[in-house]
Amino acid sequence: MSRPMTAEQLQQAWADGRIVPLAAAEEQADLAAALACTGCPETAPVLEPLRRRFGPGVVVGSGGSSGRRRWCLQPLSHLEASALATGRWLAGQGIDPAACLHLNPLALHHVSGLLPLVRSRHWGCIHLPIQPALLRDPVGLAAAVPLPSDRPTLLSLVPTQLQRLLAVAEGLAWLQRLTLIWVGGAPLPQVVAAGARAASLRLAPCYGATETAAMVCALKPDRFLAGIGGCGEPMADVELQLQPPIGAIAVRTARLSPGCLEAGTLRPLPISGQGWWPSGDAGRLDASGLTVLGRLDGAIHSGGETVFPEQVEQRLMAAAAAEGLPLQAILLLPERDPEWGQRLVALVRPSAQALGEAGALLEELSRLCRALPAAERPRRWRLCPELAPGSHGKWRRRHWQRWLASLEAGQSPQSHDDPQRC
Repeated sequence: MSRPMTAEQLQQAWADGRIVPLAAAEEQADLAAALACTGCPETAPVLEPLRRRFGPGVVVGSGGSSGRRRWCLQPLSHLEASALATGRWLAGQGIDPAACLHLNPLALHHVSGLLPLVRSRHWGCIHLPIQPALLRDPVGLAAAVPLPSDRPTLLSLVPTQLQRLLAVAEGLAWLQRLTLIWVGGAPLPQVVAAGARAASLRLAPCYGATETAAMVCALKPDRFLAGIGGCGEPMADVELQLQPPIGAIAVRTARLSPGCLEAGTLRPLPISGQGWWPSGDAGRLDASGLTVLGRLDGAIHSGGETVFPEQVEQRLMAAAAAEGLPLQAILLLPERDPEWGQRLVALVRPSAQALGEAGALLEELSRLCRALPAAERPRRWRLCPELAPGSHGKWRRRHWQRWLASLEAGQSPQSHDDPQRC
């Protein structure tokens, strides 16, 4: 098993013209299978013809939210095009990219951790990696990473990390000194957004994918603080459209991945003749920009209605917070129903202090659900004290679907064990 590649090693590999496969330690075997190699993924024979065709770059994982891992090729030229577009976006707000300190608490084998390095390299600014463990220790983070007062400071976070820092005074004070905080990788809970606005944090909720070389749109912090929701308008090198019948988000940009590797073969993305790539998400486009409604492969059809569980989860979390209920996490999963087609089942994690009174919490949540349309109301509730998102704050819905199936079959469900948990 190879050691994680450092930023210096990666940049040297690019200087040598190489394509570098990047994966977490526990995913090395999956990556090797995608490259059809039995030894070190970095020496896979398939990489040489790709290097001659596309130049230096990376192979990185994508698709963790849907449960199907893909191994995506991104040339360095595409990553640099993304950095250029982001730099122009910053300059439009009066921030000089070259003068910035770009903090990076995310791993290089995720596109959201790779791009801070590429941006800093392209802009000529300072790139400062932060140990991910520090994001779980707000007091230690504030002491270990003092922020300068003489230059703009940028940070990319996932919502889980942001929520953890917001909950501790030292973490909040540290966030308040940042010039701009991109938040992506998973939906930003309404209650977390409200807390960030109350603290005047300069958040920039964003949307993108490995296939698009990270961000394709981002909400400007001034608009976020003014109460605008969503992910903002497209970057200058990106076009977005919604495709029927239920508003599938499609992206057109020159930095789309050439394809994903499967068993040693590069499979092109399913791009239309006009250049549109279907992202797999549903959304809404209006004067404020893009709002992501949820994964199309996670949407359910209940009683003739299309329901996006992520949206219902956000509404329930916000309603529970407004009522002061001790709800830490909720996940809605589909099950077949002979009358409705599908109905939702709710997995619920109370706060540790409220475990002894979990029955009362479930009753209150059921009461709150009466205000929802019938298709969005969970038909059943299950306590799940270990419920938590996995890698980069995303829900492993297939994992929890198996957990629920095991529980209802009278078996002992396997516990959630994700070494990449944020």
